[in-house]
Order: sequence, then structure tokens, then C-alpha cells
Amino acid sequence: MNLSRKNRSTIIYSFVFFMFLHILSAGLTAQNGNTKGKLFIIGGGEKPVSLMQEMVRTAGLKPDDYVIILPMSSEEPDSAVWYSKQDFASAGIVNVSGMNFSEGQAITSFQVDSIARAPLIYISGGDQTRFMKIVGKGKIYQAIHKAFSAGATIAGTSAGAAVMSKKMITGNSLKYPEYTGRYPTIEPDNIEVTEGLGLVSKLIVDQHFIKRQRMNRLMAASLENPDQICVGIDESTAIVVEGNKFRVTGENQVIVLRNPKKSRIIKSGLMGGKGLIVDILLPEETYKFKK
Repeated sequence: MNLSRKNRSTIIYSFVFFMFLHILSAGLTAQNGNTKGKLFIIGGGEKPVSLMQEMVRTAGLKPDDYVIILPMSSEEPDSAVWYSKQDFASAGIVNVSGMNFSEGQAITSFQVDSIARAPLIYISGGDQTRFMKIVGKGKIYQAIHKAFSAGATIAGTSAGAAVMSKKMITGNSLKYPEYTGRYPTIEPDNIEVTEGLGLVSKLIVDQHFIKRQRMNRLMAASLENPDQICVGIDESTAIVVEGNKFRVTGENQVIVLRNPKKSRIIKSGLMGGKGLIVDILLPEETYKFKK
């Protein structure tokens, strides 16, 4: 077929315009968060029925959908699954299965597929370091990320909240290895931060925050990780992360701590800084951040 120069130009311009619309549409979809799932990050403690119902709504669960519980943070994973099932039952969700794994355990393709296809994955409390030691960056890690990329909601409480971020507070005091649950100092090289699941890269998450008075720990983390937004979530409270913003839901407050000047001063074994910014968010307030 012979085409005139005018017709060829029309076809080329039409193709370019079509590709522009396609790229623009894809960009808007990504900007609106439609190509990824959501995070439902709970600060631990009691989980009221209203909070569980909010999680179910966030995940958009349908009657025939299922939930996967990953209890590897817990020393008693069977108990963690049982209690988590009770919490979901209070919100009317009964199609819930626990999948516990140990370090070095072989994982079947069926298990990987079940996690990757789950519309809601729930990570229980316990010890976040134990969870990441088992998960690493292996098949479970990859399945969680695949589910999230496909639009699933990844939820977690307590240790299950801490693992969500790329930089993860382990809970260990490097200078005071005997755990007391208290962080009475702000000093350098004490708060251990390792790698978590990396479902959100800009936030460091702390939990049980106001109830257990963990502001010293979060300030130390902010001074030593000024590129991160440090978020302390109280008990019976959650943040719902979608794209580059989150919303507070539940009963209590969320503390947001930033160090925009990247200030860090060390003197006589103490650590300080200037220009840190603190926000105290109440339920239903939102917070936007740069991804």
C-alpha cells in the first residue's frame, strides 16, 4: 500500500499521541496508588472491633476472600494465629489461615502462591528480628511483595508493624543488651536499626509508642537516620499507608518526628540535635510525605 506523506505523518502523530495518553494514564494510575496495595500498621495492644473492621474495609475483602496470618515473630506462633483469628472473627471474617515457617524450612509453591494471591496478609506481634531472620529476602519476602504490588493490604501489629519499613528498629539497645523495655538515654550508636520488608522506604516505624514512652528511642533513630520520617504509633491505633500519605485510625495518637536539617551533635557520649520537627496526629488526620 502506498501512503502519501500527509497520511504517513497523520499515522505517526496519531501513534505518538496514543502512546502519550497511555504513559500519562499509567503515571496517573501509579500516582493514585492503584498499582500497589496498602499498609495497615497497628501500634500493638488491644485491637478493638472497630479497628479490625477498618482493616477489613481497607483491604476491600469480599465474602469469598481469605486472609493469611504470618506468625513467625511470635515465640508461640500457634497461639498468635489463634488470637488473630479471634480478632478477625470479631469483624466477621472467618476464612483465615495461619502459615508458620521456621528458618531454613522448605516452602512449597502452593504456599508461595497462597501468600502472593492473598488480598490481606497479617503479620503478628513478637520479635521483628525473629521474623526477618526467617523471611530474609527469600520466597516469603518475594510473595509478600508480589501480593502488595498486585493490590493486597499488608497489615501488622507490634513487631508486625516494625517490619514494614526498609529501615527497621529491632528493639535492641546495643550498649545495654539486657532488655528492660525502657530507653532512658539519647546517645549515639545504641539503637539498632536493620533491614525490614521495605514495603515503605521513607518511614521508620515504632510501636506501643506513647503507652511505653519510647520517645527517646525515636529521637535517637531520627538523629542517626535524618533521611527518614520516624513514626511512633500508639496502642489500639494504626496508620493506613497508601502511596505517599497515611491516615491515622483507632483510639490514640501517632507521633511524627523529622530531622530536616540532618542535625546530629555528639558531646561527652551524649547525642543532640537542633531543628527537629514533631507532629502529634489525632485519629482521622492525614500526613503526606515524599516517597
